[in-house]
Amino acid sequence: MIDRIQALLDEGVRNKVYPGAVWAVGDSTGILASGATGVLDPDEPEHRMRLDTVFDAASLTKILAVWSSIGALWEDGRLDLDAWLGSYWPDVAEYELGQVTARQLLTHTAGVPLRAQLKNQYGTDHADIRRGVLREPLHRPPGEAVEYTDRAALILGFLAEHLSGMPLDQLATERTWRPLGMNTTRFGPLPAELVARSAPTEVDQDTDTHLKGVAHDFSARLLGGVCGIAGAFTVLDDLSAFLRHMLDSAAGDTTFGFGPDWTARSLTVQTGSLEPARGLFWHPAPGTSSEDDIWVHYGFTGTGMWISPTANRWAALLTNKLYYTRDRQSLANIRNEFRQIIFTSTLGDC
Repeated sequence: MIDRIQALLDEGVRNKVYPGAVWAVGDSTGILASGATGVLDPDEPEHRMRLDTVFDAASLTKILAVWSSIGALWEDGRLDLDAWLGSYWPDVAEYELGQVTARQLLTHTAGVPLRAQLKNQYGTDHADIRRGVLREPLHRPPGEAVEYTDRAALILGFLAEHLSGMPLDQLATERTWRPLGMNTTRFGPLPAELVARSAPTEVDQDTDTHLKGVAHDFSARLLGGVCGIAGAFTVLDDLSAFLRHMLDSAAGDTTFGFGPDWTARSLTVQTGSLEPARGLFWHPAPGTSSEDDIWVHYGFTGTGMWISPTANRWAALLTNKLYYTRDRQSLANIRNEFRQIIFTSTLGDC
């Protein structure tokens, strides 16, 4: 397995799909195999990609911060997934969003606008942005269609803050990241010591340099770095701890974070007959069905993680593909082959 994965990811470096990549596969006991290839920055080839490289997690933030925090609040009994938001959240009671449920947001069936569109829409003040997002009319009636939108995670982040009475970064740290030993995972901008081992992403037009230690996502930067859409940074070991927690039978201890009931609900189809099928923020890996029980979530910067309770296996692949291009297909091909290797090989092959 290791040789096949390394050959696949090395080819991605040669073809300039990404400057470098790190990966790991494991089960409920921890990491079984891992590796790194390429460089942080082609302009500085002496700095190799390492297992402790820090990556802009992009949309993995939706899982690491929002999904986990909403799960913790649900485990606490502080959230009814099927109650209208307006029935317990005064800020949306008078607006169309008040007729939406948390489950619909988690399954991308809420009918909220398809793009976050924060730039130049609500101004630059955090309170004005929040107010504008929560008051925005729906794109279509709730429950009518499955349509992926960043805005769902943004709203759920605001909801988590309302229910917990604390900022999203503090909530995620206290309920999930710190208890799981995810000591590097945090929202940016990063301190200097972490910037030094961060993988750069896209060129910032304002400075004509690659972003490094600062979120690529504009909405996250506009909101000061903390955002339900994106903005978190992480490392391979922290993702491993997170995914292991999802599989570990010891996850029955719900004194912190999310527990097995939340994971089980999230990794089953929650959209009925609507297509494409989705769980709660997680969805079946491309080319698979829910019966295959391989669930995935991707990040725009080039990150991804997979999990399968049936196989007792998880995997993570972290790249900075955005350094070169926004084209998705080349990385999609590598992701699909990576997933096939991981979930069709026996663990003894590691």
